[in-house]
Amino acid sequence: MRLDSTTTAGSLAPPVSRASVSRLIVATSIGNALEFFDLIVYGYFATILSRQFFPVHDKTVSLLLTLGTFALSYLARPIGALALGSFSDRKGRKASLTLSITMMTLGTGMVALMPSYDAIGLFAPFGIFVSRLLQGFSAGGEFGSSTAFLIEHAPERKGFMASWQFSSQGASTLLASAFGAVLTGTLAPDDLNSWGWRIPFLFGMLIGPVGLYIRRRIDETPEFERAEKAASPVRELLATQKARVLVSIGSLVLTTTANYMLLYLPTYASRQLGLAASSGFIATLVAGGIVMVLTPLVGHWSDRVGRTRIMLGAGTVFLVTIYPAFMFLNAHPSLPTLLVAVIWIALLKATYFAPIPALMSELFPTRTRTTGMALGYNIGTTVFGGFTPLAVASLIAATGNNLAPGFYLMLAAIISLFTLGWARAHLKVR
Repeated sequence: MRLDSTTTAGSLAPPVSRASVSRLIVATSIGNALEFFDLIVYGYFATILSRQFFPVHDKTVSLLLTLGTFALSYLARPIGALALGSFSDRKGRKASLTLSITMMTLGTGMVALMPSYDAIGLFAPFGIFVSRLLQGFSAGGEFGSSTAFLIEHAPERKGFMASWQFSSQGASTLLASAFGAVLTGTLAPDDLNSWGWRIPFLFGMLIGPVGLYIRRRIDETPEFERAEKAASPVRELLATQKARVLVSIGSLVLTTTANYMLLYLPTYASRQLGLAASSGFIATLVAGGIVMVLTPLVGHWSDRVGRTRIMLGAGTVFLVTIYPAFMFLNAHPSLPTLLVAVIWIALLKATYFAPIPALMSELFPTRTRTTGMALGYNIGTTVFGGFTPLAVASLIAATGNNLAPGFYLMLAAIISLFTLGWARAHLKVR
């Protein structure tokens, strides 16, 4: 058994064909990919964005303002999780997925087309902040709705189906890193600063209509259509399932901090290690490829051996090796050592987080599933993920210690490992 009677098995649903599985994966993953692509590009070009929209005399303060806007926009994610998650549990997964990708596309387009501070003054940073809030709100409902959509169409393969959520993040990292490597490697610095950085955002804006078209042509999940609907999913969730929400948050801490540390890596490689900007993009491009390929394989494996066994093993190895990895990187800063460190982090990260979407889906019944997953995922991502670049940059600035990211990631691993141990003992997850 997985958990207790609050988990809906959904075993009455007939198996779906391979063609249908592929269509479902593309339809749901494209929104998650767009969300993460935009977030990665924003982080990758943080230094340029700081000059375009937050020009101040001190370069460190300018960068911190840019990363602070990135972090503060995450405050909209839990609100979006409650609003869009509840909407999904009451009106359907398809309706929520269509709405979220529309808002994502609008937010990405605002960044792509926003005039600089020199052109419109304070309206520029304000516009960027609004675009990030819009993105955060829409992203708040994306994970829960799309994960529920995938696992409710193929409940006998939850680990494999749900893992494509995070595999799409790897594809986004791969694509965003390719943009970063090509643009920084081929454009003159003045061209990159003036207009080149807008190219990936424009690309992201064009993906949105394609995703919207695909999502409007998919069917609602049979499990949702059969399930009794909750009058107030948020009220029911907070009244009866708070421990499960906390498990969702705690289990996510390790992977979301690792995610956003990789996002910050091009800035870290350039500012702290003195490497060329293209080196960071090459390293994260490799990481994206690893995550994209490995995650579905581990997700399939988790359907056979269980979620937490894999996660506990990967999390323990991560805890004991992450600090030595940063020591090695700082002692021998070069592209080859950067690649070694990033490959190791990406392998552990992909192994740990592949089972998480399925684990989270099994914590909640159908009637509150999207709300529960969305709230847990977005609180965890907001507190421990969105603030990671800002926290790491601030720690390095305050201590002068380039190894600060290692300590930060070790703390994240301890929190997640404790959470998984508690969940195995008290909620009987496996």
